[in-house]
Amino acid sequence: MRLLVSTQEPISARDLHHVTGGLPPDAEVLVVSPASTYSPLRFWVSDVDEAIAHADEVQSETVDRLGEQGIETTGEIGDSDPFVAIHDALTTFPADRIVVIEHAAGQRDYREDDPDVLAARLRAQFDDPVDIGTIARERD
Repeated sequence: MRLLVSTQEPISARDLHHVTGGLPPDAEVLVVSPASTYSPLRFWVSDVDEAIAHADEVQSETVDRLGEQGIETTGEIGDSDPFVAIHDALTTFPADRIVVIEHAAGQRDYREDDPDVLAARLRAQFDDPVDIGTIARERD
């Protein structure tokens, strides 16, 4: 099974199991971390260095955490819009299932859809099952 996981904060195998209800032992995971600027001003003035650095840390830490649990995982940085990041990743990684970890209500940035809205958009666009979970923001 090939899983595409989109997350803006590092997650563990436990987090992933909680959202998916479990993974088969042969799971192959691609972690995509959207490079979100977290503010409209930073987005519009193209101040993306911090966003790219954070996304790189998130995907790297998540790949390490999942790898330590024996899950075959690779990672990449995606577009600041989670939908676009997922769409782009699916062009090279044909997933069987999409897992989206979004920030909890009140912690989302201006580019993050409500998780249910994002799930509906993904289900309308792709045939893959979509699982949605939330996580607390780890930075200000």
